[in-house]
Amino acid sequence: MLLVEDDRVLADLLVWHFEREQFVIRQTGDGDEALLLAEEFAPDIVLLDWMIDGVSGIEVCRRLRRSPATANVPIIMLTARGEESDRVRGLETGADDYLTKPFSPRELIARVGAVLRRVRPALAGEALRYADVEMDVVAHKVRRGGKAVPLGPTEFRLLRHLLEHPGRVFSRERLLDAVWAHDAEIELRTVDVHVRRLRKALNEGGRGDLIRTVRSAGYALDANAD
Repeated sequence: MLLVEDDRVLADLLVWHFEREQFVIRQTGDGDEALLLAEEFAPDIVLLDWMIDGVSGIEVCRRLRRSPATANVPIIMLTARGEESDRVRGLETGADDYLTKPFSPRELIARVGAVLRRVRPALAGEALRYADVEMDVVAHKVRRGGKAVPLGPTEFRLLRHLLEHPGRVFSRERLLDAVWAHDAEIELRTVDVHVRRLRKALNEGGRGDLIRTVRSAGYALDANAD
């Protein structure tokens, strides 16, 4: 989670509540720094105050939506501006939800959970699907075209991450963060090795390649990869 809130007391309160819910949080009260953090760490969700230092929250929202790396990241705006016109403006700029201060942390946690379940079904224990690939997260099984695809634990985590963000290009560094959980012993070329293994398993029997290699950028799940 990226938390962008310049009220230190409120920010500390939200960090405390969301860390109890097992979120890993990057935090700032500055709009310019928020854009840099979003680009660097690719958060799963952004909590964004409207009135912050530097670039305004509404402009941060607009720029996040324009960037391919963050275009699909859910954004919940937090603000003291409760007028209908402000809510409409925030939603039209690209926010997925809007919460007016003061609010209950429990309500915010519930809204974050609802938004994440919509955009990342695996968080709700549901099946993930893309093209002819289906992953049962709970049973830890993958099928392509109705046939079982045996995967090792790392390839399973890698495919799950790609299935949660179809079409999105991930650099090797970001895949390391997402799949290997910041393991300092893992080298970048390890990502390439596991992508090759995943490709081989998915493409068994001459099936089309679903993983697109983007030169100097990384990898994406793309049905038009061939």
